[in-house]
Amino acid sequence: MALVPAMGVAPEPDPVSNRWQLEVTPGDLQVAYVNTLDGAGAYVYFTYSVTNNTGTDLEFVPSFVLTTDSGLSMMSGLGVPASVTDHILRSLEHPFMQDQVDILGPIQQGPENAKHGLVVWPLRDFGADELRVFGAGFSGETETIELTDPRTGEEVELIFRKTLMLRFASPGEIRVGEMGDDAFPVLEKRWIMR
Repeated sequence: MALVPAMGVAPEPDPVSNRWQLEVTPGDLQVAYVNTLDGAGAYVYFTYSVTNNTGTDLEFVPSFVLTTDSGLSMMSGLGVPASVTDHILRSLEHPFMQDQVDILGPIQQGPENAKHGLVVWPLRDFGADELRVFGAGFSGETETIELTDPRTGEEVELIFRKTLMLRFASPGEIRVGEMGDDAFPVLEKRWIMR
């Protein structure tokens, strides 16, 4: 096992992965103002497609975190009523699109078995210049690092997972009523260990 250097630098993914990895095609980040029986609110969401070309069927359990340049960090789905997710799913008019719960489970091999997912967060930072989405569960690559907790002196293990990082630029002031169908395109897509 490797030790974290004194600078605290996280490990990097292997240039040639020796573990399974799914093929991910992300969509743009979208803004929606949704008025349901649960109330009205602003949300950000994106869709993605995932294909299993690994040679074996796998269990697919993705997780997503949205962060902003102001330090806000949110797990997907938290604070999002089911009625909002249902409304966005219907508006997409994609018969195979699944929400973040329904997509969980086996993913069979081949493009004919690709899954299509929707991920939603409440919009909490209207002044964000940059938004990042971290998606885990698309690769089996992990790295365990041992280090000493400076407070307790105990040895701790940190497990880093290969994670897809997507970076989106926003206009700096997100005005939901004026956004219409404008989307925030993916500026950067890369694999990191997180």
